[in-house]
Amino acid sequence: MTFFRAQRDDDSFDDVDLGRSARSPMTDRERRTWLGWLLIGVALVIVIALAFAPSPYVIETPGPVYNTLGTVGEDDAPLISIPDEETYETDGSLDLLTVSVLGSPSGPANFFEVAMSWFDPSRSVQPLESVFPAGTTTDDQREQSAIQMTNSQQEAIAAALTELGYEFSTTVSIGALLDDSPAQGILEEGDVITSVDGVAVTGLTDLREKLAAHGADSPAQLGIERDGSPLEVEVTPTERDGAVVLGVGVEVSYDFPFDVSIELPNVGGPSAGMMFALGIYDKLTPDALTGGLTVAGTGTIDAAGTVGPIGGIRQKLYGAQQAGATLFLAPASNCDEVVGHVPGDLQVVAVETLEDAITAIETVSAGDDTSDLPTCEAAAAASAR
Repeated sequence: MTFFRAQRDDDSFDDVDLGRSARSPMTDRERRTWLGWLLIGVALVIVIALAFAPSPYVIETPGPVYNTLGTVGEDDAPLISIPDEETYETDGSLDLLTVSVLGSPSGPANFFEVAMSWFDPSRSVQPLESVFPAGTTTDDQREQSAIQMTNSQQEAIAAALTELGYEFSTTVSIGALLDDSPAQGILEEGDVITSVDGVAVTGLTDLREKLAAHGADSPAQLGIERDGSPLEVEVTPTERDGAVVLGVGVEVSYDFPFDVSIELPNVGGPSAGMMFALGIYDKLTPDALTGGLTVAGTGTIDAAGTVGPIGGIRQKLYGAQQAGATLFLAPASNCDEVVGHVPGDLQVVAVETLEDAITAIETVSAGDDTSDLPTCEAAAAASAR
């Protein structure tokens, strides 16, 4: 310790500690300690900066839930309305489920958000390209999603009316062309597709099946109508995400015997089809389908009533639980993603058709024996064999 002698007014002296200012330079040990703390601080700054840096991932979370028997919007408009046909009182809920996506090509999720999502079973981390394929712009994605929603509504109406025995005609037309479409310069928006390789097209599912049977990378002969005139054109389909496609957004319209209106703004994609069909069916049949239950479900549907797979089913399971559902209708083709991921005591039934879904709801709502209803465990085991 270093001191100096301070003189008092009475000429006596006190010893006073000079502190650091009078010490010798830092020792090597002190210098190393100071440098260590500096490096730790720099490392923390780098880690924090990286944590909040954009990642090549997006995060899927449970999205809003909509009751197809209820209302939407500030004006409480019916989600499904059938103004020119007799409808009946409904009860309970038939909930369609959505998935919200955190992140996009213009603003990906950061690494901190991604890391936190690994600890939340209701969230799923997906590569950015799996949700926003390379070469597809955000506008392309939005437009395609809107077309899919429009088609799913039309298919749902067709499925419900088919189940109820109504007859109607079908038209398949071009709604949009993607930037890299092989049909660029050949097909135009508004063209009606009437045939593939000389065989008549009867609907969207039929068009997909005919393209799959034709295969990619060889020219297909398409019969179309443009401005009322028949034409024959040649387009070479391509493969995208495992499907043979023309690179177009297809719109399906039906000549239904009466109007069915579905209002669901700001929601896209095809996965609400089955729940739309159930809502329409319930409104057009005398007995309340749910018996007061809250039923949730998901799945695409076609005019024949076939239920198809969807994405984000784990997030939808949690969304159903959070909405208070007791019964969940899952596409049988998604059952491998369901097994082991069902939250709480939610009852899950695997369905392949609209008729399966109706049977499941009627059985559960009536309090009947449910042991014969197909489970995802059984469906997943069957598909694994």
